[in-house]
Amino acid sequence: MKTYRDYDDLPKIKLPYGQEVSISDSTIRDGAQMPGIVVRTHHKVKIYEYLHRIGIEKLETFVYNDRDRKAIQLMQDMGYEFPEITGWARANPADIDMVLDVDGIEETGILMSVSDPHIFDKMGLPDREAAEEKYLNALQYAVDHGLKTRAHIEDMTRADNYNFVFPLIEKIMDIDPGCTIRICDTIGFGVPFTGVDEPYGIPTIVRHLKEKLNVKEIETHCHDDFGLAVPNSLAGYWHGANWSNVTFLGIGERSGNAEMEKLLLFLKRRIEGFDKYNLDCVAEFSKFMEKEIGIRIPRNKSVVGNNVFAHESGIHTAGVIKNPFTYEPYPPEIVGGKRIFLVGDSSGIEVLRFKVQETLNELMDVNIEIEKNDKRLRSIQADIQKLYNEDRRVSCISDEEILAYVKKYFMFNPMVRKEMHRDEDGDNIEASTESNTRGIKPRMHDTID
Repeated sequence: MKTYRDYDDLPKIKLPYGQEVSISDSTIRDGAQMPGIVVRTHHKVKIYEYLHRIGIEKLETFVYNDRDRKAIQLMQDMGYEFPEITGWARANPADIDMVLDVDGIEETGILMSVSDPHIFDKMGLPDREAAEEKYLNALQYAVDHGLKTRAHIEDMTRADNYNFVFPLIEKIMDIDPGCTIRICDTIGFGVPFTGVDEPYGIPTIVRHLKEKLNVKEIETHCHDDFGLAVPNSLAGYWHGANWSNVTFLGIGERSGNAEMEKLLLFLKRRIEGFDKYNLDCVAEFSKFMEKEIGIRIPRNKSVVGNNVFAHESGIHTAGVIKNPFTYEPYPPEIVGGKRIFLVGDSSGIEVLRFKVQETLNELMDVNIEIEKNDKRLRSIQADIQKLYNEDRRVSCISDEEILAYVKKYFMFNPMVRKEMHRDEDGDNIEASTESNTRGIKPRMHDTID
């Protein structure tokens, strides 16, 4: 019999090929092209530092202008072995010369657009043969000048792969057998399903590169226009790719790229024997991106949203209070997050009791336990429900408001009432009544009305 009562009880998944998988980052290259944001030099350096803390293997960047080169120099000055800083170029010698002019960069990506709209409409080339010649000449130039290469096969999921792209890749491999072939799902038409042929099927494309063309370094670069960037990236790994190119928070043009944090979390928590990345700064990283660069993070965004570890509804909060495994798929500290209990219109008595106890403990520096049927607790619950029933509230009850309720019902309403009466001889006698102390442990110091 299988019992799943804790995170460690759950089985993990094996990668079918068992290959080493890695991540390259494009946050300061593709991500920085996101409309409406500006990633400044000091931002890029800080992003590089976070990527180092996580353990990301490679980072790609433009080298076109002074601010690009200044950021590269500052990153290099930090002295980190990883992420390796790599360049990016269009398929012409002039661009590649710019990469060569930057000391310390040993690898560059080369853009090779392969769909007909890109070849004929964007680039204005007369035919596919002209595109192939352009790309191979640029690759040869980079190799001749000592650079490692990545071929960015742009818009591959809308291209004629069997008749044009796969033959082009064969020629690329003849020039540079170590070239990384990047499958670019440029506008998100790729799908992660097996049995779907090219141009859409990521599994089919990856397996063809691996099994038919003997490509050793296969990388996916997926956009999220149809919401499949992360599934397509995982499908790449599942069918033999060993790299995925991503951005933090999935930032980028249009609907963005595959989200690094989602991919990292899945690999770390769900894949057997995989523990190469450190995610405890992910929440901090996301706050930096939100505050400094202006990325608006939905509160329900997985991994980094404010609500990821927030619990309000009665059933959920009661379960999490007793055992977080009940409704949390992984502990908050894995990504540097924090568990939060909120009191709202769907909250039950259990979360309210937890919040009141927490508040009393902070106020009085005493470990207090309140029973669920404590009249004061029920009074607070009635007050809160009245707000929602009368449509006078559209948000959760804040910690400050909980504090006010606690002061009203627990601090100003005495926990022990002392009464004075005379005995038969006329002497004053103290008599304690504990009518207000039912449901609270331990007893507090006596208070006189």
